[in-house]
Amino acid sequence: MTDSIHNAVLIIDFGSQVTQLIARRVREAGVYCEVHPFQSADEAFFKLNPKAVILSGGPASVLTEGSPRAPKIVFDAGIPVLAICYGQQTMTFQLGGRVESGHAAEFGRAEIEIKAQSALFDGLWPLGSQQTVWMSHGDRVTQLPEGFDVKATSENAPFAIATDEKRRFYSVMFHPEVIHTPDGAKLLQNFVHKIAGLKSDWTMSAYRSEMISKIRAQVGTGRVICGLSGGVDSTVAAVLIHEAIGEQLTCVFVDHGLMRKAEADEVVNLFRNSYNIPLVHVDVAELFLGELKGISDPETKRKTIGRLFIDVFETEAKKIGGAGFLAQGTLYPDVIESVSFSGGPSVTIKSHHNVGGLPERMNMKLVEPLRELFKDEVRVLGRELGLPEAFVGRHPFPGPGLAIRCPGEITLEKLNILREADSIYLEEIRKAGLYDTIWQAFAVLLPVRTVGVMGDGRTYDSVLALRAVTSVDGMTADFFPFDMNFLGRVATRIINEVKGINRVVYDVTSKPPGTIEWE
Repeated sequence: MTDSIHNAVLIIDFGSQVTQLIARRVREAGVYCEVHPFQSADEAFFKLNPKAVILSGGPASVLTEGSPRAPKIVFDAGIPVLAICYGQQTMTFQLGGRVESGHAAEFGRAEIEIKAQSALFDGLWPLGSQQTVWMSHGDRVTQLPEGFDVKATSENAPFAIATDEKRRFYSVMFHPEVIHTPDGAKLLQNFVHKIAGLKSDWTMSAYRSEMISKIRAQVGTGRVICGLSGGVDSTVAAVLIHEAIGEQLTCVFVDHGLMRKAEADEVVNLFRNSYNIPLVHVDVAELFLGELKGISDPETKRKTIGRLFIDVFETEAKKIGGAGFLAQGTLYPDVIESVSFSGGPSVTIKSHHNVGGLPERMNMKLVEPLRELFKDEVRVLGRELGLPEAFVGRHPFPGPGLAIRCPGEITLEKLNILREADSIYLEEIRKAGLYDTIWQAFAVLLPVRTVGVMGDGRTYDSVLALRAVTSVDGMTADFFPFDMNFLGRVATRIINEVKGINRVVYDVTSKPPGTIEWE
């Protein structure tokens, strides 16, 4: 995409856990951007030819020898630069200012006072006003570089906002990208639109057209195999590739029997009937259940599922033959994390959500049409491609499927109980008009049995846990506050309609999305 994008912003990553949010906010403003670690930022600068640069936060101290720095070209290129938190400190340090440790730290919400006007918050924050922001710093800027003026202060940050308006260098000690800074997204919009003068030309319609051309140029007359999981990412990737090369694409759907109720049928129907995309449907539920028999350890279950998935896919790929390309639904967060400075090139599969990577021995070239998109952008592209809303808006589903929503040994009986209960739960959520408000909702069949009474009889059945979380940015998650009438209605239906469950509980813990699955 970068060769056809004229309005591009380079985000230099210094290791902040929320760097991706900067990119999301810029993209939400309709401006294309890319995140690159500071080690390769010099190369990325010349390749991308950005019209503006944003320096992210990070965990290091600029006072430590060998700590991250921005390439000199960033400050010499004559383009706008916005430096955030650690970015402000390294900008200050590199341009001749002073940063010190030993002062009071500032973490969490803080109030800044606007001391002077700036193009950065023009039309947003009036002179003399108090504004809520989110701070996260230990070191402090104590002397600004020549040409900089203070625009805002906080209790523990005398230069909460400092700018050199002439050179268009802007620095903030707080994090505008997080939702805890209420007007942060608007501040970033000011930077990319008013200061950098960039237009909102990052659209899914343009992306669709340009990616179709790229796929055709890459594949030529070759054949492509796509490993279809049934999830949104691989489905959108497959539909986009099919639009580009038609019958040259064959999808392989490994049906491991661990999906939600009726989902496998929905996937097959979507591809064969709605889009007429060549699909190999491999029903291997019995194989997976047999291999999982007696396995209780969650990590062993995931690895077993991953191994089997790869084996089945590779077998089917050999049967098809002649394919030189492998399509994957890789997303931009995966790309960012694979080269993040804190971890280096990633070789670890996130087993919580994935079933494993395909082996190098398949010797295929990768086609990854979504690798420049965030999850929410993939959904927008899915709508652009005409995928049904019920499919595009579906809650995320982990690669290992119901196996990690059924702690302990997996059996067909347990899966069927869980499928029915989960179906009722999601049905009631939809009926209440809450499905699109919730980021992810699911049921978990606990390895716990309790004594209960139904009618005149005593029961000894399983406990079902319900979980629903909200997430604005995909970085943090909180439980959804159902009212008791809703939970009572769902629990009553499940207990009455699903044999094998006599108690339902609701999980109200808050966890990051990476740990929202039960195991």
